[in-house]
Amino acid sequence: MKRRDLLASAGIGSAAVLTGAAGARTVARAHEDEHAHPTMDGPLANATVSFGAWPATGDTPLDRTALPIAPAAPNIHQLLPRTATIKAGGSVNFIVAGFHQIAVYAPGTKPDDIDTSTLLPIPGAPPTIGLIDDPDNRLFRGVSPLTVGQDRVEVVHFGKRGLYLVVCLVSVHFASGMFGWVRVLP
Repeated sequence: MKRRDLLASAGIGSAAVLTGAAGARTVARAHEDEHAHPTMDGPLANATVSFGAWPATGDTPLDRTALPIAPAAPNIHQLLPRTATIKAGGSVNFIVAGFHQIAVYAPGTKPDDIDTSTLLPIPGAPPTIGLIDDPDNRLFRGVSPLTVGQDRVEVVHFGKRGLYLVVCLVSVHFASGMFGWVRVLP
């Protein structure tokens, strides 16, 4: 049986087949557009921010082989550099060292705007220490440090110009000044 005879016997005319094929092409094109990202080069296409750090100095050596899940101290609870600058469409590699959770807030958000009254509990920690759960103006929240290893990389894309607030959602880290900025230029 020829294809047209099969389609005719099934009650499907050539117009329906063409319409179906055109619809499939439209869906495929939309999928391609969703994944079509312009390339970007140059020094402002990408930045690296250390989100916490393990010290190589101190009275007691830190042996990460012996302690793969390192203690809370002596981690350096800072974002280094405090302000990273990229172009719109670029990304920041947040290299996370320690028990931290990344959050990015919309341009215009200031550290004082973060509501620290709602905390997600951290098992074994006092109820006053937890993960800040403030969704207002939050554009990105990284993986929970309760579910992944302490050391990891999270890459965040910034598509629009602005000055974005980046914070550690561990309440005591944020309270001690563990926040910084991503400046996105046009």
